[in-house]
Amino acid sequence: MATTAQLFEEPFDADEYIERLAWRTPGGGSKGGAEAFDPKRLLEEFVNHIEELKQLDEKIQRRVEKLEHQCHREAKEFAHKVQDLQRSNQIKEAADIIQKLHLIAQELPFDRFADVKAKIASKYHDLERQLIQEFTAAQRRGEIGRMREVAAVLLHFKGYAHCVDVYIKQCQEGAYLRNDVFEDTAVLCQKVNKQVGEVFSSPETIMAKLIQNIFEYKLQAHIKGKLDETRHSDVEQYLKNLYELYTRTTALATKLAEFNLGSDKHTFLSKLIKSIFSSYLESYVEMEREYLRTRGAMILQRYYDSKNHQKRPIGTGSIQDLKERIRQKTNLALGPSIDTHGETFLSPELVVNLLQETRHAFERCHRLSDPSDLPKNAFSIFLLLVDHLCVEHIDYALEIGLAAIPSSDAKNANLYFLDVVQQANSIFHLFDKQFNDQLMPLISSSPKLAECLHKKKEVIEQMEVKLDTGIDRTLNCMVGQMKHILATEQRKTDFRPEDENNVMIQYTAACSKVCAYVSRQVEHVRKSMDGKNVDTVLTELGVRFHRLIHEHLQQYSYSSMGGMLAICDVAEYRKCAKDFRVPLVLQLFDTLHALCNLLVVAPDNLKQVCSGEQLTNLDRNLLHAFVQLRVDYRSARLGRHFS
Repeated sequence: MATTAQLFEEPFDADEYIERLAWRTPGGGSKGGAEAFDPKRLLEEFVNHIEELKQLDEKIQRRVEKLEHQCHREAKEFAHKVQDLQRSNQIKEAADIIQKLHLIAQELPFDRFADVKAKIASKYHDLERQLIQEFTAAQRRGEIGRMREVAAVLLHFKGYAHCVDVYIKQCQEGAYLRNDVFEDTAVLCQKVNKQVGEVFSSPETIMAKLIQNIFEYKLQAHIKGKLDETRHSDVEQYLKNLYELYTRTTALATKLAEFNLGSDKHTFLSKLIKSIFSSYLESYVEMEREYLRTRGAMILQRYYDSKNHQKRPIGTGSIQDLKERIRQKTNLALGPSIDTHGETFLSPELVVNLLQETRHAFERCHRLSDPSDLPKNAFSIFLLLVDHLCVEHIDYALEIGLAAIPSSDAKNANLYFLDVVQQANSIFHLFDKQFNDQLMPLISSSPKLAECLHKKKEVIEQMEVKLDTGIDRTLNCMVGQMKHILATEQRKTDFRPEDENNVMIQYTAACSKVCAYVSRQVEHVRKSMDGKNVDTVLTELGVRFHRLIHEHLQQYSYSSMGGMLAICDVAEYRKCAKDFRVPLVLQLFDTLHALCNLLVVAPDNLKQVCSGEQLTNLDRNLLHAFVQLRVDYRSARLGRHFS
């Protein structure tokens, strides 16, 4: 069966079309003779084909209508364009004419041509108003070409500035829908920057006016609202807001500086920022200092309240202060020491809070201070940190720690001052780190550097004096405790046993207890000190330990077996001295051990031993003093070896 499309051939003839349809239909033509002709089938084919033709007609009609509509629309648009072009040309011509008339009218005498001048002025303003309306409409429609044409015409009119104002106003419509005025501004300026070059002959001037408008109205209102809201009610939040808003404004200005805003765009943007923030920045450092002063006092008070501690007045010139000074210098007991129950009154949490507040203050100071005032402002913040952290906290804890150190003759004294030393050192390391990391960059190239370093040195020296005093008195207490152990545990019979042949101990009980006590104190010193301070303190403790044992041994007289036991005690003391890891201390006990050999050496060998390597350089009076401790000193006439 033939398709409808196949039957349409050019040129079209209706009779021939029907003949072809019948011939192509099986049983519809003369092919096959009269017997093959089928009228019913031919009728059915005609009916179906007529229906197809109707559908095809409808389809073609729809296409025709669509094409007609399209042609009509394009014709209409073309007519509009022609009309706009004609109108544009007319406006240009009218603008050119009215401009010339306006210039001529300026030269005409007013008394004779008042009416003419008035009519020209009226037409001038009417046309100017029409042009601005036309520009506004074109901007709303997004017709860049039309905007450019009208702007070019308006450029010679007085109302050109008003046209720019309208453009700037319309640019901002719908631009601030989000909750971030800074991000919205950046996006808006990026978009407008692409457009102004296509519309205006001096795009840099338009961009500068847009940015100035945004700063003076949109940004200023936003910033003023945020800052005035907390300025008198919440100083902490106000300072945070000021820092954040100033930072974001300067960051925005950096982005905007990428655009063409004229030759001196950086000065232009700086003036805009200053116009917004000047009143806030003038009072910034005073508010910062007052906030830190209040905040620091609150952090300190909260800590002492948590300890249920009422701060003792640590002043100068009082009787208590005089007593304390005498006590520090002489170790005289001028009344009982205070009991801190092991509390150091130093708080890592408090220190972290103070340093955190100061770090934020330094950051704000760096951002918000005028460069010429930055070193001075940073120094004033540093002084507040010194006052709160070093004076009110560390120095106070040292004073309390010093007052809590018992006298050297106290029994079973608890020595907490080394814990104070340990924590004070840790805190001062944090203080020193902040000084180097955050303060130094702000003052390194200014005269304030010398003041800061002097103040830091002064603080360190004051604390070192108290630390040294406290450590010295603590060592005295340790030696006092050793002396107490020796006095209560050492018996005279230890070195003159009743039965020389029945001595079963390796060293005396007094020696054992002293060594155990010393080992604990050495470990305590190692935990409390750092760096060279460990060796310095252990050297001093070792020397005092040796002096005590040396003087202690000279209080007794020794039999032969007692002398052997004394040597065993000193050997144990020397073993304890190895824990100090200080060569001088070990050398002292080696010498003491060699001296104790004089207590047991045979009388005939005494002279030889005194000339030995370890004793030959010692004062002969010292050697003689040790030999005199022997019970056989007189009977064996040992004094003759030293006469």
